[in-house]
Amino acid sequence: MEQFKIVTDSTADLPQEYITRHNLGCLNLSYILDGVTYGQEKELDWKEFYSMMRSGKMPTTSQVNPEEAKAYFEQEIKENKEILYLAFSSGLSGTCNSGMLAAEEVMDEHPDCKIVVIDTLCASLGEGLIVHKAIQLREQGKSLDETTQWVREHILNLVHVFTVDDLYHLNRGGRVSKTAAILGTLVSVKPQLHVDNEGHLILIGKIRGRRKSLNGLVDYMEEKMGTFRKDNDIVFISHGDALEDAEYVRDLIKERFGIQNFLINNIGPTIGSHAGPGTIALFFMGESR
Repeated sequence: MEQFKIVTDSTADLPQEYITRHNLGCLNLSYILDGVTYGQEKELDWKEFYSMMRSGKMPTTSQVNPEEAKAYFEQEIKENKEILYLAFSSGLSGTCNSGMLAAEEVMDEHPDCKIVVIDTLCASLGEGLIVHKAIQLREQGKSLDETTQWVREHILNLVHVFTVDDLYHLNRGGRVSKTAAILGTLVSVKPQLHVDNEGHLILIGKIRGRRKSLNGLVDYMEEKMGTFRKDNDIVFISHGDALEDAEYVRDLIKERFGIQNFLINNIGPTIGSHAGPGTIALFFMGESR
């Protein structure tokens, strides 16, 4: 039996191979596309998902509810009496709150178990990177309490920066205001956003041209890393069906900073429903968000 179980959400956008290799627990958020519900027992290939979005199909997403989270935890505690649940940002979803309510109920009914729920204030592979750091600590022999302490102390060092083709999808889902969407959706202008200290998506700039917007992600990394440069033994990059652009950002980081280890994966449907096709997101450790 493991020292403790680490659980996260499908919004962490980690590859299935990674989830399996590290025996990572995962709560699946659902979404509806073209009248069909996906995410719990039925999955849609991500390539097909983005193809449908490009054709004009508009998905809607749902959070994990407390009953679903409770059922999941009750299943897990049969083999793992200690669980660390690293949850999707409360600034973007009610899933974390559902997890907290469920954990309290399960611990009340099963006093021999311990479930720690942490609001990561992260999304996509930002959430994935904080999960990766927790896995590393567990592999080093750190306890649940020690790992929890490290995560809580470093959540705001997990930097997100991303660019989207336009802000229509984020506005449609209520993630950015109509004013921000209008300002950020100009011909050839690519919005740059980050996730702030409250876990919300914030428009921080507009860059003219796709290539310059990708360069801008790496410029932001250089600005924010500071004394945490040595902590970036690996950098995570996610993309909305735009692998070549993700690899361009990777190669630029290699050239500029000498970093060699990367995890690149597609943005899953829950995040992709709001960010849209063509999104490129970069995640790393820095002095501040």
